[in-house]
Amino acid sequence: MPVILKDIARALDISVITVSKVMRDQPDVAAETRKRVLAKAQELGYRPNLTARSLVTGKSSQVGVIVPTLLHPFFAEVLEGLSSAMKQAGYAVMISSSMEDPVVEEAAIEQLLGHRMDGLIIASCNFSSTKFRQLKEQGIPFVLIDRFFPDLRTDFVGVDDRAVGRIATEHLIAMGCRRIAHIRGLPFTTGVGRFEGYKLALEQHGIKFDPNLVSPYMTADGRDWQQSVLAMRGLLAGRRRPDGVFCYNDPMAIAAVDVALEASLRIPEDIAFIGCDNLHYDESLRAPLSSVDHHSSQIGERAAKMLLRRLKDKTAGNARQILLQPSLVIRESSRRRNRAQTALRNGPG
Repeated sequence: MPVILKDIARALDISVITVSKVMRDQPDVAAETRKRVLAKAQELGYRPNLTARSLVTGKSSQVGVIVPTLLHPFFAEVLEGLSSAMKQAGYAVMISSSMEDPVVEEAAIEQLLGHRMDGLIIASCNFSSTKFRQLKEQGIPFVLIDRFFPDLRTDFVGVDDRAVGRIATEHLIAMGCRRIAHIRGLPFTTGVGRFEGYKLALEQHGIKFDPNLVSPYMTADGRDWQQSVLAMRGLLAGRRRPDGVFCYNDPMAIAAVDVALEASLRIPEDIAFIGCDNLHYDESLRAPLSSVDHHSSQIGERAAKMLLRRLKDKTAGNARQILLQPSLVIRESSRRRNRAQTALRNGPG
């Protein structure tokens, strides 16, 4: 049987009220009594009933987090920053995966709220904002991360995805690439924004956009690695083989690089690659991967702090949207020194 407050009180021959005050960290208990109660609680293996406490206080000190997948390293790094910030504030985190399925996501939201979560942090896989409009109307604190809804202003933390696409493409141009392909991601604000940034960079540098160098948007089946392989094979089989490839994320870039290596292409001399995520293992790949860092751990940390502010004052002002600025990390997969120097001399082609 679980140890309850009455067991501790009986063992010390004191009142249950005194034990309860110690466990709730109330000040009107003598220091020596507090010390004895805490020592006996540890000895007996007492664990507070957080569910019962939340029914009394209306606060569970827990937040729910829903991400599309637990397999992608990006979300693992987001969760690390988020969990650390929540732990420092005294909150526990309950994590769920939607598996890129809106139905599963909505069920997870209801389940977490049923467990009396104080608030939610969600990287949504839903194309409709209806559920989140309902949460907002119900006064439930939540923060969106990574992806947002253009038709609904909510608390949000993510990266400037147009800047991601522009920075990645401009880097390949600076390295002498002129036939630059783009392997797209899912058609959320992230994938759309990075594609727009890619096109903008081409336009600004006088390079004609070629739709044959762009893959279709990925489908939400959790197999972006396999889809990237197929997309890269298609690009290599096309009439104009690309000399540079910007991939939606790092796992897709790694898959595309493998296809190029299997085709006996030299990287970056024959074809240069850049991804997005700057995952911790990018440096150790066969072709160390250039990437656009969108500061995943910071996204998690800033989202946690945003939710904590909202929990402290649910009526505090309008929704806030934070867009982190990405940064370029150059490695061997795109570092084409001689070609870059030639391109700078000759100008855009």
